[in-house]
Amino acid sequence: MQMRIWKCLAVVMLSTLCTLAFAKDKDEIRPAGKTNPAPSELLSGFDRYELKPAVLTGVYAGQEINETALASFQRNFDERVGAWVAEQNARPARHDPVRTLVIEPRIDKIRFISGGARVWAGAFAGSSRVLVALRLVDQATGAVIAEPEFYQHAKAMAGAWTFGVADNNMLIRTATMSLDYLKANQDQAVGAPTGWEGK
Repeated sequence: MQMRIWKCLAVVMLSTLCTLAFAKDKDEIRPAGKTNPAPSELLSGFDRYELKPAVLTGVYAGQEINETALASFQRNFDERVGAWVAEQNARPARHDPVRTLVIEPRIDKIRFISGGARVWAGAFAGSSRVLVALRLVDQATGAVIAEPEFYQHAKAMAGAWTFGVADNNMLIRTATMSLDYLKANQDQAVGAPTGWEGK
């Protein structure tokens, strides 16, 4: 009886590994190009920043593993962008009326491999990928000042060797890239890399 149970478990595990190994993504996860355009005006023209909570879009919302990744991204985003926003908002306003820039982070596309999947399937679970966008909006006029996007991935083998740490690190990197864009475009409109290195 026990031998039969173990055989059944082995078949299920083998079937799962094969499915993960040969599964293809529903759609391609990549940004529009290698470089984000510059904002339509310098971000230093705003006195205050209003930070909206990060969201998942489309079919990616509502899936448990994606919601877990969203929560992790939000924590890292708050630690980086949130802390920077608090510093900026503590400074005296330079304009009358005060100008506010609304920052709306969102995860447009994601394939996130959990730590549990890495333990069971390792590299067979595939690579993690994420595409994050920031929508920067002038609160007074509703004009979109910029909408940069940031891509990062964690290769299958790296995820396996680190038991999922590499998968989580890609979420940290996208949060850091978001902050880098905001800082770099304060006093000069230079855009920023998207993180895409492909063709």
